[in-house]
Amino acid sequence: MRNTLLSSAGIYTEYFLGMLVSIIIARHLGPSDFGTYSLIVWLVAIGVMSTNSGTTTAVIKFVAELRGAGREDLIAPMVGYLRRAQRVFLVIVLAIGAAVLIFAGDKLAPGFDHLILLALLVFSVTLRANYMFNISLAKGFENFGATASVAMLATPLNLGMVIVAWYVDAPVEGFLAIFAISSVVFFAASSWQTRRLIPPGDRNARLPDELLRRVRRHMKLVALTVTITYCTASETEVLFLNLLDSASAAGEFKVAYQLAVGAALLVPGMFSAVLLPMMAKALTESRELAARRLAASTTYLAMLAAPLIGFGFVFSDPTIRLLYGNAYAAAGPVLAGTLFAISIGKVAQGAQSILLSADHQHSILIRVTATGALKLVLDIVLIRTFGLMGAVVAYTTATLADCLLTLALGFKVSGAQLDWRRIGRIALAIALACALALPLREVNRPAISVVVGGLILSVAYGVLTLVLGCWSRADVEYLKSLHRRIARERPQALASLLTWAGTRAAKDYT
Repeated sequence: MRNTLLSSAGIYTEYFLGMLVSIIIARHLGPSDFGTYSLIVWLVAIGVMSTNSGTTTAVIKFVAELRGAGREDLIAPMVGYLRRAQRVFLVIVLAIGAAVLIFAGDKLAPGFDHLILLALLVFSVTLRANYMFNISLAKGFENFGATASVAMLATPLNLGMVIVAWYVDAPVEGFLAIFAISSVVFFAASSWQTRRLIPPGDRNARLPDELLRRVRRHMKLVALTVTITYCTASETEVLFLNLLDSASAAGEFKVAYQLAVGAALLVPGMFSAVLLPMMAKALTESRELAARRLAASTTYLAMLAAPLIGFGFVFSDPTIRLLYGNAYAAAGPVLAGTLFAISIGKVAQGAQSILLSADHQHSILIRVTATGALKLVLDIVLIRTFGLMGAVVAYTTATLADCLLTLALGFKVSGAQLDWRRIGRIALAIALACALALPLREVNRPAISVVVGGLILSVAYGVLTLVLGCWSRADVEYLKSLHRRIARERPQALASLLTWAGTRAAKDYT
């Protein structure tokens, strides 16, 4: 719970303020310029993920394993080895990026100086890749306080720069310059927070042969997996909409997708962020413990994702109008579809963590290759024919296929059993809550519709999960203790509901 709360503090700060940044930029630039801006930022993101191919998940996984096995003396050479590998990946990525801009720059970013774009790529990818490595290092030590501190320091500074640019009516190039400057801020803050985490030791010392073999295998498979994932699954719709439809459609997809990603990270993401080190450490203790944690975490992720899915289906249109204005009205259905797909994807994060922890990177590679190929085919065919809505169908279909395969593989490897009755009760709870909130959808004022409707949906869902028995007895007892400590058992009606729910709840779901 402590790690989840600390992780949540960082995630909430970074993505809440990040969404404000996105809203300001999108409203200022309009759909067309924002679509072009989003494509350039996406190219940098691909560079960052490819540079960190295998190294960020490796530092989380193997640092957690070494801590669990009591081999802290090997952490320093492990981190040193991974940083050297990251630098090799960086050189390769920058060379490929330069070639892309030289030979296809006019098609990808017409009207921009390609030398300046190359400088932006080199500068931003280098700093942001190291920032992500530092954050992963903190997660490997389960030091989520460091990740929260970085977000609380760097993200407000980025927001302040964007507000100034908006105030002086900066063009798209000004916002790209701020993106580059913010890279320095995030890198410096993460380096400062993680500088003392690694125990003393020789970073150039040789790792044991068996451990080194596992690290290299992990990196090789995950490097391919991450590269394929981000080149085929992460906002490729922005690329194909720019190429096959229009920059305006790309901007509309981007605002909905980014809002959905942020919302999913703020709710189920706050729990899924702690799963990889937790699963890696559990597997060093016993497979049975890891299986129990997988079953429980998947159920809780479903419980957290359900209200987001329901909110998206009911209130996506007024949410877009409220945050981005009528110019982005076409993004309403996009928000509903992407929020559904991303939230379902978060439910599979426990299974993904088990597969990584159990050295099943080959299964992950096969899965992402298959679903990535499916997504590319669907993107090209559906976007060319149906434009923006074709992009929504392509993204949703491929994401759901990837989620189902991940869950199937994770539960097969671990031997865990999912409580389908509990999942059914969660689905019923959100369906009834949506029915209660549905009349607010027709209110003409988006602010009232979103705020009041969202409040009704959330409260109704919370009560219905207790009434329908979605919580175990231990869960309810823990909720009662929180209610007692934080609210001193007020209101009394909630205390009575929790007591009643506790008497009806099953003793243990896992």
